[in-house]
Amino acid sequence: MTHWIQLKAHCVVGQVEATENAMLGLGALSVTLQDDADQPILEPELGTTPVWDQTLVIGLFDAESDANQLKESFPAFYKAEGGHGSPECHVELLEDKDWIRAWMDDYHPMQFGPRLWVCPSWCEPKNPDAVNLMLDPGLAFGTGTHPTTALCLTWLDENIQGNEHLIDFGCGSGILGIAALLLGAEKMTGVDIDPQALIATRDNASRNNINPESFMVYLPDETPTEQADVLVANILAGPLKALAENLSTLVKPGGKLALSGLLATQARELSDHYSQWFVMEAPRQQDDWVILSGTRKL
Repeated sequence: MTHWIQLKAHCVVGQVEATENAMLGLGALSVTLQDDADQPILEPELGTTPVWDQTLVIGLFDAESDANQLKESFPAFYKAEGGHGSPECHVELLEDKDWIRAWMDDYHPMQFGPRLWVCPSWCEPKNPDAVNLMLDPGLAFGTGTHPTTALCLTWLDENIQGNEHLIDFGCGSGILGIAALLLGAEKMTGVDIDPQALIATRDNASRNNINPESFMVYLPDETPTEQADVLVANILAGPLKALAENLSTLVKPGGKLALSGLLATQARELSDHYSQWFVMEAPRQQDDWVILSGTRKL
């Protein structure tokens, strides 16, 4: 069986670029960076490409490479690239296998609330009589696997009663808006800054046999001013705070709001901010993440 060789280097800030260049100089077919200390970067500044304080740099080499020679040669290549210090590095063999199949095996039908399931297209729904949303991982990723998405889907299962107009702000793959339509909402307006997300939403709606007249997708500057019965926004705490007044104007008096994409430590400040326009409920939490919800004041 064919194997690949991985050279792994444990780097601190300031060592990553030289390590990456050294691995490419040694003939790496690819170089990837991973968090090496469980330090998520949630809201990087615009125009920046931050790395973690401790970063694992992984170079992938073909099986014909000499593993010992790679490890022995790395320090000289690293120094030649202007690197400082000496990142700890080691070599591993990576077994060749059907990576597509392995990737697909990681995803299974998932239930959110009593009615809603999200199913990858290659899986048979576990409950054919349930509301089954068919969705594959893709470029505008969002399949329900992240706690914030799961919280939003469960909230929609509880709160969509039928015939609502829903705005999915930051629609991504369209999973939330499409779920609302399948649960009985009459109309969905999707909004996202990424044109690829709008394409993904259209594709996923088509895959779920959604009537094209039931949904429209827009870039933020093109968003209609029509107020909705329900607005969900699964983005990040910073944008949610900055957009609070604009989002509030998109919800009818008495309408419902759900906000996610934020950590439990961010919930109190954001809830207090939105309480200018909404009667806010206690946050719900899954792992370190929460969803905030409220009702628009009359």
